Amino acid sequence: MKKKLLTLLLAAAMVLSLVACGEKKPAPGKDATATEPVVILHTNDVHGAIENYAKVAALADKYEAEGAYVLILDAGDFSQGTSYVSLSEGATAIELMNMVGYDAVALGNHEFDYGFEALKKNMESATFPVLAANVKYNGELAFDDAAVFTTPGGTKIGVFGLDTPETATKAHPGKIAGVTFASGEEMYQIAQDMSTMLREDEGCNYVICIGHLGIDDETATTANRSIDLLNKVTGIDVFIDGHSHSTEEEIVEKTNADRKVGETILTSTGTKLENIGVVTIKDSAITTECVATEGIEIPADSEIAARAAAIIAEVDAEYGTVFAKTEVTLNGEKAPGNRTEETNLGDLITDALVWKATQEGEAVDAAITNGGGIRATIEAGDITKKDINTVLPFGNTLSIIKITGSELLEVLEASTFCTPEAIGGFPQVSGIEFTVDTTKTYDADAEYPGTTYFAPKSINRVTIKTVGGKDFDPAATYTIATNDFMASGGDTYYRFVNATANYDLGIAMDEVVMQYITEVLGGTVTADKYGQPAGRIHVLVS
Repeated sequence: MKKKLLTLLLAAAMVLSLVACGEKKPAPGKDATATEPVVILHTNDVHGAIENYAKVAALADKYEAEGAYVLILDAGDFSQGTSYVSLSEGATAIELMNMVGYDAVALGNHEFDYGFEALKKNMESATFPVLAANVKYNGELAFDDAAVFTTPGGTKIGVFGLDTPETATKAHPGKIAGVTFASGEEMYQIAQDMSTMLREDEGCNYVICIGHLGIDDETATTANRSIDLLNKVTGIDVFIDGHSHSTEEEIVEKTNADRKVGETILTSTGTKLENIGVVTIKDSAITTECVATEGIEIPADSEIAARAAAIIAEVDAEYGTVFAKTEVTLNGEKAPGNRTEETNLGDLITDALVWKATQEGEAVDAAITNGGGIRATIEAGDITKKDINTVLPFGNTLSIIKITGSELLEVLEASTFCTPEAIGGFPQVSGIEFTVDTTKTYDADAEYPGTTYFAPKSINRVTIKTVGGKDFDPAATYTIATNDFMASGGDTYYRFVNATANYDLGIAMDEVVMQYITEVLGGTVTADKYGQPAGRIHVLVS
């Protein structure tokens, strides 16, 4: 791939603009020579689906062979999601992205899961620029803000990046000290400055934003979504989005059939490389589409496929090793099971969350995880790492929130609204003892915003006896260990979004449970400790 790349910091761009002020600029949105089509391949929220990177490279080779000038961009969240990337804190993802030939990336909130210093060190090995125009460290740009790519024919494509301001609360505050994420009107102004600088000062024919902002309803109140920004910012031709894992169909629902906000086309590929985005610029026209990865019939790049397979095999081989044993069957069933009542496996997992959070220096009172996230039973006998990964397959990570007692009570009421019928949000807990009286009717209020679950108008069914070994106090503030899905308001846990503190420790739950079994239980889950549920949850049915 032969590309001329100019990476720009905002300060440098201002100097360049003075030098170039007498030059004649190409007309916005027009090819300089139109001698070749431009194809921009894009990905977002790959979350460790490394087996498909070889198809990105193959698709790039195909378009280049057809005479196109090809760029490959990513809109963030490439370094977390499966053990294939999380065990290396994202290093394996960067290695493969280098092999693919990515030209620039934006950062997602999960790039900060391992801390700012770890991220900076990791990105030193990247052969592509990291673009984050709204991210500063100690008041200075933490990474590059924009880059300009010039085709052999002279067409100039300007690219800048944005990260979600939610990163400030999604990542552990202690691990990103000094890092700030511009939001709202400040972020809009940064985006407008980037667009104007690239268009007018750098003479770019096209301006592309790779932004990890998303279109989720739950972030509408903060107005930090891509659709909010594009209602205020002009001059961007295509906004390549991430964060909300949105498909083009979902974008249509939030915008229109053309997926346009103002004059900007909004696009995104979903998640886990299920699709590869294709932006085509030809004869001064822009088209976008998403190509299903499974449907790509051209041979994958053999070298990249082999390296990805080697990484997967190495992790799988390690995870297939027996590391512990259990004297009892650990109940991973849905119903009766983790979605209807307390289970011994739910007790084990939440005990592990409390232990690991404490080990990380968090003074937690209790832990809650959703029963729907517990996916398999572990039979008595040997336990492999793969067994634990099968129980907890989603790559969820350990998160910390702070909520009041009254908010905790609301959460438990909402998460057991249909008990004894199964519900994925049913809370498995450690450090909490509570009762659900299913003979009483759930008093439903309006739907929680952006969900299909109804908030409780009053608390009828749940009573809490103790939290953290002390009598329950609705006015107290409790520190709760949970998973990142719930901390983001997943399932019936919308109220967690309002937590006074909400940050992700970036530690995979399956790894937490394995460490707990080996370090605390000495490698054996005993009948004495986990033979039966501990009596934390009482479900009254008559």
